[in-house]
Amino acid sequence: MSYIETIAPELAEGEVSEMYQRQQAHFGFLPNYARLFCHRPEVMKCWAALIATIRRPMDARRYELVTLAAARALGNSYCSLAHAKALAELLGMEGTQAMVAGEAGPLSEAERSMMAFAAKVACRAQEVGAEDIDALRAHGLGDAEIFDIVAVVAGRAFFTRLLDGLGAEADAAFRELPPGLVSALCVGRPIASA
Repeated sequence: MSYIETIAPELAEGEVSEMYQRQQAHFGFLPNYARLFCHRPEVMKCWAALIATIRRPMDARRYELVTLAAARALGNSYCSLAHAKALAELLGMEGTQAMVAGEAGPLSEAERSMMAFAAKVACRAQEVGAEDIDALRAHGLGDAEIFDIVAVVAGRAFFTRLLDGLGAEADAAFRELPPGLVSALCVGRPIASA
């Protein structure tokens, strides 16, 4: 599940117990990643506030597309699977599978360009040039929207590095996704066996 010892839910107290309960209530189970934060629940609290602030000006579809593009580029199975699952609620499973397979599917040209930009920022931000920004502007994105995309990617980089650096495996619940989608999105660590 991870490379560090974590506090079991039945032994958790105070802030850790509260954090576990919030995660359990939101997902219906305690995600593997949440257990990592038992050593620093205040970091989880700050992360939740930061990502909520970053996400607020974006519509859900754009947020999920950018997050998925960043997670895949960063090689993080956990976030790739989680955000593809969220996208399936917005695009439908068939549309999500088509998009992940590299087909245009339900995406506009602007969305495909935005996702390519997000992947570039995730792994090669130092190579981003004015032409990349101009390409997004040509699709009608304003500077504030471009800032939002980069902020989402930067936030995802923090979170994926924390999870991967401590060995968190994606929750076994993701095995319920279609096998083709799972295999396409396991771009890093495997899904937990249980």
